Amino acid sequence: MGGPNSLVNIMVHLTWQLPNQLIQFGQRPWVMGIVNVTPDSFSDGGLYLNSSRAIDHALRLSQEGADIIDIGGESTRPGAEPVALEEELRRVLPVIGALTKKINLPISIDTMKAEVAKQCLDAGAVIVNDVSGLRDPQMIRVVAEYRAAAIVMHMPSTPQTMNDNPVYRNVVTELVDFFEERMRLLQQLGISASAICLDPGIGFGKRTSHNLELIANLDAFARFRRPICLGVSRKGFIGKLCGREHGDRMPGSLAVACIAAARDQVQILRVHDVAATRDAAVMLNEINRYRRPDTSRNNI
Repeated sequence: MGGPNSLVNIMVHLTWQLPNQLIQFGQRPWVMGIVNVTPDSFSDGGLYLNSSRAIDHALRLSQEGADIIDIGGESTRPGAEPVALEEELRRVLPVIGALTKKINLPISIDTMKAEVAKQCLDAGAVIVNDVSGLRDPQMIRVVAEYRAAAIVMHMPSTPQTMNDNPVYRNVVTELVDFFEERMRLLQQLGISASAICLDPGIGFGKRTSHNLELIANLDAFARFRRPICLGVSRKGFIGKLCGREHGDRMPGSLAVACIAAARDQVQILRVHDVAATRDAAVMLNEINRYRRPDTSRNNI
C-alpha cells in the first residue's frame, strides 16, 4: 500500500458506474450544472420554477459545458420547508422527460423522496443525489433496484434544523466515520460501491470553520477510493467571508473549486456558474500538463 499521496493519485483516475455508462474521471473534474425548479432556493429560487424556463436553463448549461445536469424540485436551504410529493413530482418530471430527449448527458435527480427518485429514474434520470445520505430504507431499495448511481451527502439532521448550533468534536473524522458506515450499509443492501459518490455536504449543518476545515482536508476522503462531489457554489460561508450577496459569490466559489481541483481532491463540482467553472478547470488541467516533478528535495 502506498501513502497518502498515492491515494490522492488514485482519486484522479476513479470511475463511477451509472446504469448506462462508466464515467472515467481524468485530470479535469466534471461539472454538474444546477437546475433548481423551486420558488425558494437560496440563490436562484423562482427563476426556473416554470418548466419551460427550467428546460431552457438546463440546455444553456449543457451548451456552456456541463457534464451532468442536476434537477431539484425541493429547496434544501437552511430552514426550507418540505414540499409535498405531488408538487415535487409536478415540478421535476416534465423537465427530466424533456431533457432526456434533448441532451445526451447524465441527468441527476436531487431529492430525498424515494417515490420521486423512482419516477424520475423511470423518466430517464440515472443518478440520485440525496442530501440526506440515503437514510430512507425505501430510497436504498429504489437505487439498488434501478442500479442507479447515488451521491451520498452528509447532513446531520434536516434542512429545517441542520444549522441549529451544529457541534462536532472533529468534523473531518466524524465525516469519515459517517461515510464508512454508509458505504458498509449500502453495499450490504445491494448498492455497488462502484455506483457511489460521496459529498461532504458543505454548508449543510456546518459552521464556517467546519466548512473551511473540510475543504482544507478533502484528502481525508481519498481512503474510500470513491468520487467526491463538492458543492460550494454561492454558499453562505463564501458570502460571509467575502461580504457578498448571492449573485456576487462566483469569484469566491471559483477559488474554492480551483483549490480542490488543483489538489486532485474532487471529481465533480456542483455549480450554478457552469461556463466559468469549466473554463477554470480546463486551464488548471492544461497548466498541470506542464508541471515538472518536484526534485527540490534531491538537491538539498
